[in-house]
Amino acid sequence: MDRGRPAEAPSTASAPAETPSDYSLILPDGWYRIPLDPEQCARSVDALLERQFKGTDNQPHAKRQARDALLDEADRAIGNGGIEMYLCLQEAGPITLPASLLVTLAPDACEPDTSLEEVSRDLAHHGPVGTEATVENLPSGPAVRTRSRTESARDETTGEVVYSTAVDYYLPVPGTTSFLVLSFSTPLDMIADALVGLFDAVAKAFTWRGMSTA
Repeated sequence: MDRGRPAEAPSTASAPAETPSDYSLILPDGWYRIPLDPEQCARSVDALLERQFKGTDNQPHAKRQARDALLDEADRAIGNGGIEMYLCLQEAGPITLPASLLVTLAPDACEPDTSLEEVSRDLAHHGPVGTEATVENLPSGPAVRTRSRTESARDETTGEVVYSTAVDYYLPVPGTTSFLVLSFSTPLDMIADALVGLFDAVAKAFTWRGMSTA
């Protein structure tokens, strides 16, 4: 795959003997892409913050904190094989919908003869309590989908728990034993189901590009 993360690996038993060079994602308007490349990432984050803090020059501390937090998150993602990250900037009334998508390459993630059913069971077993894991037939091919809900924070004043909902799609890279992982998340519990519907739609619109004989 040509976004700085090649995916050469042996074929799985069920994968076609073709390897894509890239992929295509379609997201709604209002999602901002941050490439997880050291040379581009900081520029992209700075451009986002200039946009978000436009007209608020009296908040340099908040802007600096936001920059540090985003770059720290990007560094962690890069260390885990992250390729790109998307942040939702869509607004619902006075608030910006908090949601994100991280695209990660997991090279050589399974043995050549491992079935997606086995991968699904393993993810359900090792994931957070209550993780749902299923094998889904997407237009791009079969994939494993997980959904989980975990405690992400607690209000220090009220003690109220804030839950985060995560949906992950593990897409086998054709002709390899690698997975491309689409990791969606939102901490907005009250409309989590609606956002999960959006996440699922994005995954269904995913396509591989540049297929060539391996």
